Formats: sequence, C-alpha cells, structure tokens
Amino acid sequence: MTTLSMADMQAIADRHPGVVSGSWRKSLIGWAVSAGIVAYLAFAWWFFAVGAVLAAGNWGIAGTYLADWVSYEIRPQIEFENGRLDISYARFSSYRADRHPDWLDITQPAGATIAGNKAPADRVVAHIGTATTIDIAPDRVMVAHGGETLDVTIVPGQSISVTGSLPSWATQKGPGQKILADFGFAGGLQIDEDDVKIRHRFFGWENFVFDANSPFWGKSMSDVLSLISSGERLDPNRSNAALAWDNIVNNSEWQHGDVWLKLAQTIVMAFVGTLFASLLAFPLAFMAARNITRNRLVNQVAKRFFDFLRSVDMLIWALFFTRAFGPGPIAGISAIFFTDTGTFGKLYSEALENIDDKQREGMRSVGASPASVQRYGVVPQVLPVLISQSLYFWESNTRSATIIGAVGAGGIGLKLWEAMRTNSDWENVAYMVLLILVVVFIFDNISTALRQRLIGNKASH
Repeated sequence: MTTLSMADMQAIADRHPGVVSGSWRKSLIGWAVSAGIVAYLAFAWWFFAVGAVLAAGNWGIAGTYLADWVSYEIRPQIEFENGRLDISYARFSSYRADRHPDWLDITQPAGATIAGNKAPADRVVAHIGTATTIDIAPDRVMVAHGGETLDVTIVPGQSISVTGSLPSWATQKGPGQKILADFGFAGGLQIDEDDVKIRHRFFGWENFVFDANSPFWGKSMSDVLSLISSGERLDPNRSNAALAWDNIVNNSEWQHGDVWLKLAQTIVMAFVGTLFASLLAFPLAFMAARNITRNRLVNQVAKRFFDFLRSVDMLIWALFFTRAFGPGPIAGISAIFFTDTGTFGKLYSEALENIDDKQREGMRSVGASPASVQRYGVVPQVLPVLISQSLYFWESNTRSATIIGAVGAGGIGLKLWEAMRTNSDWENVAYMVLLILVVVFIFDNISTALRQRLIGNKASH
C-alpha cells in the first residue's frame, strides 16, 4: 500500500489545480447552504414566535381531547330547586329520570314523582372511581378526593362559598364564582349557585350498537342473537332481525345510517368530480399541446384556462358553489370538477407534448386521416399515463372531499364538522375519522394496483 507524503499531495495539487479548487468550492457552497438553512429556520422560529406559542399551549386540553376519542362521559346535572335536588341528563344519554347509573346513590323524598325528564331527590352521592366521593345536598356540596376535602356552602340562585382553602385539584377564579374540580381521566365537577355538573369518564364507546331507546339495549351479545334467531317478536309488525338492524342504523347517538350515507356521498363526489374532469380535460389537452395543435393562440388560451381553474383552490370553489347551489354534494362535485379540470389539462397536455413523433409519422406515411393519426399514433402512447394520473387524483380527491364537505359541500366532512363543533362528541369524531381512513386505505390500494397494472402493460409493449 502506497502512502503519499505532503510533498506528493502538494505536487498533485499543483499539476491539477482545477480539481482541487473545485472540491474546495463545492465544500464552501455546501457550508453556505447549510448556514443559510439554519439562519432561515432561526428567523422562522423568531418571526412566528414558535417558542411562545409552544409555551402558551394548553396541553391539558389536548390530552382531554385525545382521551375523548377512546372514552365516553356520563354527565348528570343536579339542580338546586326549592329545597330539593332535580337530576337530569344530557340529550341522547343512556340515563334519564327513571334510570340512573349505579355509581349514583340517590335519596328520594317520600311520594316523589318524576316531572318531565327530571328526577327529584333529597340527597345525591356520586362515587367517581374508588378515590372520589361527591356528597350533594340542597344547601351544601362535600367533595373528598386524594385525601383532601372541598366543603362548599350553597345559597341557591345567589352565591357559593368555600369553607377553608381550595384543594390542589380545584380552582375558582374569584369569590362567589363557579368552582371547577379535576379528577384526571376519571372525570371532573363544576359547582355553581344553580347546579352541580358531574363528569364521569369510562373507556370505550357507549351504545355503539344499540342506543338506550332500543329494546336490545343493555343485553349481552348472546341474548341479542338468541332474540334474533328464536325469540318472540318484540315488534309485531317485523322480525327481531329487522328490528335490530333498524335500531343499529337509526342509533340516535352514533347515527350510523346517516354517517354511512354521508360517507357514500363523499365517495360519489370524488368519483364523479374526477371522472367529469378527466373527460373534459382530455380533448382540451389536445388543444393546449403545441405539437398537436400548431396554433399559438389556441395553445395559450387553453393553457391559461387551465391555469385559471387550478389557481383557485378547491376549498374556494366549494365555498363559491355552496353559495350558488346551496349546501350539498352538487357543490362538492363542481368544486372537484373545476379544480381537477385545470390540473388534468396541464398534466395531459405535457404528456402529449412528450410523445414519440415516429408513430404519428408512420401513420401519416400510410395515408391515415388526421383523426386516425391521433387515435392510433398518439392515444396509445399517453392513455396509460393519463389513466394512472386520474386514478391517483381519484384516490386523493376522496380525502379532499372530506375537507370541502366541512364548508357545506356535503358528504361526511359536514357531519365531521358538526360533531367537532359541539366540543363534546369527540368519540363520534374518532369514529368518522376511522371510517375515512379505512375508505382512503381501500381506495389507495385499488388505485395503486390499477396504476401498476397500467404502467406494467405499457412497459410490456
């Protein structure tokens, strides 16, 4: 093995100065580019105040939202009313005035009757897990959690006051204002002068199959199957199987039927919008391709038309068509159609401009008509590529249709936005997001398989 001395290396550098100086220049350029990237990132960090935003972020709320995706809450509300307590539950809750969760101990007055959706009580004791007890009387609330006690005196409709100091898990912005207590994942509590709101969280998705109004609610899977297969009819007008299916589809909490219908609308929006855009962009691309249509004015008009359509974002088109046609799938289809016509026109015309002219020349040499030249000399070259691009955008538009649906263009996007806007149904949001992921995954695989087959067929020729 030969080792070069410094003198030998210097001699080589003297004989080939261009090689050595070139490497130094490349090295300096690399360092300069790296320094520029670092400087830009530092500027962006300062300009957008990233550090301050991260520091001020309410990460506790983010954790609560994530927990809501995989859990549900039971939220009884206890109101102070004329020396007694009235218990009620949120809309679509599994519980109501004549049905209470087992972690609530309720003492009802003698001869009490249920009025509307409220159950009267003299005292309510809630057990949040094994570490928390909430004792509610018409004039006092006692909360025990983690070895600490919160004692609140209530003057209904007027004021609340705390005896002693607030525990670490409770907050109050000012004297007489509402008190918030946080028990972690298990739930929380809000005490006000008019009522007490309790939140108790559980893992899972409550009533995902049957809601609390269904005769199958609360029954085990074996009991449900037994009723469907051999049980007596619960509804004399239809079989138990038909009744069970109707209860699932029309589940008031999860609204499976409406969600599935909106998801189907989203799929149709993506397919129809992409199909119509492909059909219109295909002939217009021949006008924009300079080697096909040798008229500069026609080329420029077609290309500028494509630029106009795709320069306006799909979301903006969706807002425009929502105002024009009203909320619904027609607005979504139109938005996808307009945006993709511009994109397809550009992609198709560029594919046409890069064809091999030898096939066209061969068709002309045998006296083929201009239409036959395009049909047999051009289309076979570009068709697999054009279809492949359309398939990719069809799969991509399935995702985009969800976004434009949120602004009123119909589909599951609008349903998703409605669930998010309530700020309390995040498990429903998770359900719809999972459905969208499954649909996108399936369409992605179908699109990929078809594109690979088209490209493979092209390569085999």
